[in-house]
Amino acid sequence: MNTILTLAKLFEEKNISYQFVGPTALIIQGIQMEDSESIFLDVQWDVFETVYDLFLDFRPSEIRKDIKNSSFSFGYNEHTVHIHCDYNTTIRTNPYRIAVDLEKVTVWCLSFYTYLYDPKAHPEIAETVHSYLLKKQNEMTASNQRAWNQNNYQALLNRYGDPKSAAVKIKENPEWRLHPFLKYLGDLKDKKILHLMGSNGVKGVALSLLGANVTIVDFSAENERFANEVAREAGVSLQYAVSDVLNLPETIQNEDYDLVLMELGVLHYFIDLDPLFLNIRSKLAEDGIFLLHEFHPISTKLITSSGKKHKITGNYFDPSLDEVNVAFSKHMGSELQMDLTKSLQRKWTIGEVVTSVGQSGLRIKVLEEEPNHKIHDIGLPKTYTLVAAKS
Repeated sequence: MNTILTLAKLFEEKNISYQFVGPTALIIQGIQMEDSESIFLDVQWDVFETVYDLFLDFRPSEIRKDIKNSSFSFGYNEHTVHIHCDYNTTIRTNPYRIAVDLEKVTVWCLSFYTYLYDPKAHPEIAETVHSYLLKKQNEMTASNQRAWNQNNYQALLNRYGDPKSAAVKIKENPEWRLHPFLKYLGDLKDKKILHLMGSNGVKGVALSLLGANVTIVDFSAENERFANEVAREAGVSLQYAVSDVLNLPETIQNEDYDLVLMELGVLHYFIDLDPLFLNIRSKLAEDGIFLLHEFHPISTKLITSSGKKHKITGNYFDPSLDEVNVAFSKHMGSELQMDLTKSLQRKWTIGEVVTSVGQSGLRIKVLEEEPNHKIHDIGLPKTYTLVAAKS
């Protein structure tokens, strides 16, 4: 790591754009790699010869070049450093180039997600990243589960009222609770529906009132309590499993469903979408469909609004994890908010979602982007609905 820090400080001092890549980038981001003796980085192409001159004292190899790129290598502190450039490629504006703080030094590297976008080009790295993300996902899920089991029931009461009042409101117009994706559900009579991360059961109760047989999976016992109480008051039944959706209980694993539903503020709890969508595909009956209704990343990753003013404050392509308050915290008093465990989130682009759904073997039938209806936000997407079929 000392060599990495030395190189990072040198390039920063010389104002040279660079990024560590390959196995070195993974090591910087906390992923253990077998080959830590080689260090790989890219530098800005139009200062490549200047970079070469910086290391003349280390007897670098001759520059290897072709019509696309150049590279050279040299020994440093028992490491072999490989420096490369791609012609006519600007490093500083690479959207997947991220900053990692190591020992108070800012180190630039390629996000490990880069190697999942073209896994055939780097199969061993892609496999390593998937394994790391699975382990990290389990840690995140445990942390998020703790957050969603702290005073959530009281927050639900504050938001919806007591279960009897909530049931009355849902029964008045269950269709409204399923807007705007109801049109894609078809006849709900006797349809088997699996609502993953179904939260407080409001949507599940509405679906049940319209004739569906609903199973909800969510890792919050406090959500389960509220959902079952509302269902009882509404005169319908729900199956509710308190579980991580990637590790479903056997009773659900052995069933097939006509519809798998996920909606509003759920995907950001997953740091690797591939296992999720493969799991969803396995739960669908032969003619089943998957419906995802989610917040549009334009509104969650890119733009902040304040009245008539809109500012682009984010990086749409940023793959970093964010530590945030859990969604229900806004319905709690400030004294309770202070004691809440933070929730970790990964915000996805539309392209990442569509690609992962397609690679799972599901056939995408609909991608509808839905507008924001606030007067000052007209013209901006707020949500989207994706419908996919088991092919």
